[in-house]
Amino acid sequence: QAAEHTLYNQYEEKIRPCIDLVDSLRALGIEKDLSLPAIAVIGDQSSGKSSVLEALSGVPLPRGNGKNSLSHIFTLMREPEVVIGTFQSLCAQVWFDASFEACIHCLALLTAQDTLAGPRGAISGHLISLEVRSPDVPDLTLIDLPGIARVAVGDQPKDIGEQIKMLLKRLIGRKETVNLVVVPCNVDIATTEALKMAQEVDPTGERTIGILTKPDLVDRGTEHTIVNILQNRVIPLKKGYMIVKCRGQQDIHNRLTLAAALQQERRFFENHKHFRAIMEEGKATIPHLAEKLTNELVKHIIKTMPVLESQIRDTLHKTLLDLQRYSRGTPQTESEKLFFLTDLIKLFNQEISRSTRGEEQLFGDEVRLFTRIRKEFRTWGMTLLEFTARAKKTVPDRVWKYEDHYRGREFPGFSNYRTFEDIIKEQIRELEQPAMEILNKAMRLVEEKFMELANKHFANFHNLSRAAKVKIEDIREKQAAEAESHIRAQFKMEKIVYCQDDLYVGDLNAVRAEITRTTPSGKDLQVSAPKEPSVVVEMLSHTSAYFSVSSQAGASKRLSNQIPLIILSTVLHDFGENVQTSMLQLLQEKEKLNFLLEEDSEAAKTRNYLSQRVDRLSKACQYLREFSLL
Repeated sequence: QAAEHTLYNQYEEKIRPCIDLVDSLRALGIEKDLSLPAIAVIGDQSSGKSSVLEALSGVPLPRGNGKNSLSHIFTLMREPEVVIGTFQSLCAQVWFDASFEACIHCLALLTAQDTLAGPRGAISGHLISLEVRSPDVPDLTLIDLPGIARVAVGDQPKDIGEQIKMLLKRLIGRKETVNLVVVPCNVDIATTEALKMAQEVDPTGERTIGILTKPDLVDRGTEHTIVNILQNRVIPLKKGYMIVKCRGQQDIHNRLTLAAALQQERRFFENHKHFRAIMEEGKATIPHLAEKLTNELVKHIIKTMPVLESQIRDTLHKTLLDLQRYSRGTPQTESEKLFFLTDLIKLFNQEISRSTRGEEQLFGDEVRLFTRIRKEFRTWGMTLLEFTARAKKTVPDRVWKYEDHYRGREFPGFSNYRTFEDIIKEQIRELEQPAMEILNKAMRLVEEKFMELANKHFANFHNLSRAAKVKIEDIREKQAAEAESHIRAQFKMEKIVYCQDDLYVGDLNAVRAEITRTTPSGKDLQVSAPKEPSVVVEMLSHTSAYFSVSSQAGASKRLSNQIPLIILSTVLHDFGENVQTSMLQLLQEKEKLNFLLEEDSEAAKTRNYLSQRVDRLSKACQYLREFSLL
């Protein structure tokens, strides 16, 4: 009977280390820190999920209460010498003989669901754990998620459907999860919510396996539709589809055992005209499903293990650094307290300095402060380019306005210097506000970084943290005002139109040569009428020579470098140096020593949490080392 419903003897020995590794990591609680490889079982309400799970595990699961299983069940199947099971939740832990009737643990499961979900059947993120140890089960780790409810039943919340969907998307959206989508054969597969959700989080179908249930309910004459689905011709999934026949409600009332149900399933497919070939291909029956799921889980574990190992090591390193700050309690004597405060401020100042130099240590997806500021500077450069291109288009209108309203005794073709000067000044004036916006964005980035470092280094000393933040805010106001003053002074100077003669002549000749090259006939430069294009061309030549980014001494090129230099000097470097100096001044206020080192009441809790985290991550690294030696 054992071999009939699990076929454990067909799994190779190499499978166990992979499964055991993930189970060991899960037992450590690594899922509190990182996502682990797993198979999540999802399906619409009454799709047959529980039937598939109990057929795989050999353990009857609760059903028939008119509601879907509101809190998801974590099912773990292993291979020891004995045949036992254990159920564990927040409210109870029950051991049972898996060969006995399931009344005790069914009752416990139902009680746990009511306790976790609440009297009105709300959704809970807690896992109910069911562990089956037997030589007669496949090596699998499955998460049974709530069935997708379309309408509330009884006293369930009206938004029960949305609650379930949010929970499911959070779990099946993880790249570490293989999604097992259960769909009844007697419904249109294209309309099932479960498959739609799986496609949303896994559009390529690389992490999705389709399971068709209730093949005995297929209408006669429509079997070819099911065969097409199984052959991946309808909604393709890279991992494909399988079909199983589990116990129905009538079978349960008739006390049909799980072992007998497996025999019945095999006979059904062997004698079925359309599905016999599917079984011969290994795409039908629970034993074939168990084999496929185990192999898929092992492949997925091997695929994700390098990334998981890197994440664990990075998280451990970061947690150790965090723990260093919390592991030191406040000293007792005044001299020791002063040394202790000096050390805290020294470490904080060192990290401020590294951040302003662009040399801070990064973890995971963190981005350096200097890198983020550079992105703002690139935005400023693009703003100048776009503005220069846009300004060229406005020059003709300005020239014609002068010709129509202000030209006096000058002959046609002569450029008016005052018009040239007005155009340049207006271009400069319009760039002042964008420059201020870049300043404010850079200032906000630096302030956020310094505040983050204050939280990091002084987390368990709330008074010291508050003092540091007050200083950062005060210095921010001062540096912002200073930077704004420098930038406005720069723009004030830019409104004085001036350039060295040799540089300007060189730029002007280069612009004229470019115009001649693009209009070789030279007809645009001929003088023949009052409103002559040559006036526009000449003014464009002068404004481009003075303002263009490509010119040697252009105002645009000057601003492109000067504004970032002002920001780097005042907002980054001076801000950082002033914060460091101001923090050192705290050491002179010895009367505030005890006040500054008053430990936060949450510090002990945080220290305990970090210690536990370091412990489980260290053990996880040990497990990974042992696994790599196999």
